[in-house]
Amino acid sequence: MATKRRPAYNRQMQGGQPYIYGNTVRKPETFPEKREEYLPKKPKQVSRQVKKNRRNAMHMNAGYVVFLAVAAVITLLVCVNYLKLQSELTSRSRNITALQRELADKKEINNTRLNNATDSVNLEDVRTYATETLGMTHALPEQIVTYEDSAANYVKQYKDIPKSGVSAESGSTK
Repeated sequence: MATKRRPAYNRQMQGGQPYIYGNTVRKPETFPEKREEYLPKKPKQVSRQVKKNRRNAMHMNAGYVVFLAVAAVITLLVCVNYLKLQSELTSRSRNITALQRELADKKEINNTRLNNATDSVNLEDVRTYATETLGMTHALPEQIVTYEDSAANYVKQYKDIPKSGVSAESGSTK
């Protein structure tokens, strides 16, 4: 039995064709180019009505020209106004950014100064000065009056606090 030898194909393509090993390389088939014969085209017969419609379609009357001119001017004005608003928006955005940066810088300076002021005060020196120089003393337990006031977290004292500890009584309605 005669065995036919099959050509070995390389997986890589060479110029769009697989590479074939051996002496049985086939020649690629070439197809003849199609030649279309160009015949002079005969102009189609167009009716008089079609010619008239084409002429009317190409003609623009004065009203249509004025309408198009007005539409173009309005479009131009809208575009110019849009660009103006866009420019203002960009300008304001830059201004806001600059103000935010300035605010952050001032907050940082303020916090630094507050920390410096807080660190510079020695509370022990203040207590010593208050008790020795000014003659202040700590409050005695009988001088401390406690009372309930749910309206605020702080008290503004306009007059003396009564001994009962109640600053104001409201009539309860049922």
